[in-house]
Amino acid sequence: MALDDYGVLAARARETRREDGTDTPHLQVHLLSAGEQHWRVAVNVESRQAPSELLYLVEDDLRHPVTAALAGLGDGWHPLRAGADGPHLDYVRGNLFDRTRMRLLPPALEGPDNDLADLLDHWLRRAIADPTATVFAFGQRWGPDDGVRDDVFGFAPASGVHDIHMNQGSAAPFARDNGVRQDGALILRFTQPERWVAIFLAFQSQAFHTDDVTGHPLDAGVPAGAGDSGAVRILAALVNPTGPAPEAESVLLLNASPEPVDLTGWRIADRAGQTCPVPGGPLAAGDTRRVAIAGRVALGNAGATISLLDASGLKVAGVAYTAADAQREGWTVTF
Repeated sequence: MALDDYGVLAARARETRREDGTDTPHLQVHLLSAGEQHWRVAVNVESRQAPSELLYLVEDDLRHPVTAALAGLGDGWHPLRAGADGPHLDYVRGNLFDRTRMRLLPPALEGPDNDLADLLDHWLRRAIADPTATVFAFGQRWGPDDGVRDDVFGFAPASGVHDIHMNQGSAAPFARDNGVRQDGALILRFTQPERWVAIFLAFQSQAFHTDDVTGHPLDAGVPAGAGDSGAVRILAALVNPTGPAPEAESVLLLNASPEPVDLTGWRIADRAGQTCPVPGGPLAAGDTRRVAIAGRVALGNAGATISLLDASGLKVAGVAYTAADAQREGWTVTF
């Protein structure tokens, strides 16, 4: 069914509050947007479904085209409708991070800086202390509930954002919230100097191969050399070739494994899901293969994502580049 009201809130951080020892602990965050509008952002730090520890990743210098879109947003709530346009987040298709870098943290432990609530609180307190910092909270909105006071921070009317985590790849009973391009996260913008920090969260029970329409989990059983092996990687891309359009864009693949990988049926995909074929046949260990971009696949100069799909249609590798990366004509972007 997907989330009912997915979007992103842009606001200033005011305070945080832990919920250690409760049945469903969150780190609660009090935000304030233009017009003195109050919000509560509820960030899960523990899963109700075993295993309970959450996967997390902090990108403390996020470089991704989504930041350019966020920089143009004003304060307040911004609904994000279905489709490839807009600053949607998608942990599977958006190439926001390498999921193998995600780690586990318990929700609460005695002592400082040793649990997930501590980690979240660390970055949010930095945003609270910086009057120029903006918090972008991606998730599902609730409220405003007229005449009702928020039960954590006491402001009225109660209003906020939750589902600040991956929102696809879940099995029952949480499959009802599955969807594509609707994942949650916290992204913090610091301006002195310019720096973007992203906090990505997922439950261990969620799958990272999902259906392109429903977001439901897919069978991860794929041939050797495909799926999550990391054997074939996107090494570089020529996204802004010298000369007028149409340009001869290309992507360079590397087989980093010690065994050959058959690339028959593999494809390159852009952010909109348009694909073009990879030259088939075995790619020897340590060898590279250049893929000429063709058809409707677009590697724009304003920043984009590039994904590599295996013969089953599952993502094998993915990268992203920004407008700054693509500004020099004729230069190859490396990843």
